This record gives sequence, C-alpha cells and structure tokens, in this order.
Amino acid sequence: MEIFALQSIAGGFLDEDLKNFNKFFDDWCVQFESMEDAQCILDTLEKCEQIKIVEITPLSYPKYFFPKLQGIIHATREYEGKIICIVEPQMGMSFRIAICDLETKKVRVLSSRYKSALSVEGAFANLSFDV
Repeated sequence: MEIFALQSIAGGFLDEDLKNFNKFFDDWCVQFESMEDAQCILDTLEKCEQIKIVEITPLSYPKYFFPKLQGIIHATREYEGKIICIVEPQMGMSFRIAICDLETKKVRVLSSRYKSALSVEGAFANLSFDV
C-alpha cells in the first residue's frame, strides 16, 4: 500500500485544510494513493516550490502504521517482514529496541536497555525477531 503526502521543506505535512502543516504525519494530513494525484494538488498550491512529495512507509514513518509505538524513533530497519526501531521512550532515557510486525501490527519492546543509539547497532546480530 503506497501513501504519498505533501511535506514542507521545513518539515511539516500538509493538513486537510491545504493551508497549514502538521509537525507529525497523521490521519488529518492530506494523503494520496499515487504520486500523480499528489502532483496535481501540489501544482495548485501557492509556494509549491517549498513543498515536496514524500512517500509514507512503515520504514519511514513507523508511528503512523504502529500507533502503539511510543517515544522518539532514532533509526529503523526492515527484517523478515518486521520493522525494527531504535526507540528512546522519553528524552534522556535509555534506548530500547522495538519489533513491529507488519502482518499483525503488534509492537514488542525488548527489555534490554542501551546507553546510546550507536550501542544498539551491535545488538541487531543477536536478536530473535519473533513477536
């Protein structure tokens, strides 16, 4: 399933009113099924040179596809039908690994804690990806 959206170069996503931009991509943002549909609307907007078309995927915006995923996402990987995220549950807390299953939409946060996002990278080699 492809989803396309219009994003300001400042980072916000175009809201359904076609005037304001939301900081986060959610159901209130304008969504398109094709790049062509998005381009048609983009061509009608003022300052269209400051807006770009982006594809929304579970890898690029996991919180949209997995609402139970909480915290700051620092990195994502896809492995065997699962989205693996490096998550900081709250700013300043230890980093965790979240395993998000694309089929079941379940999210499992592993109990291991890491001091930095870089230290999580080494843990990927030893993970079990069963949710």
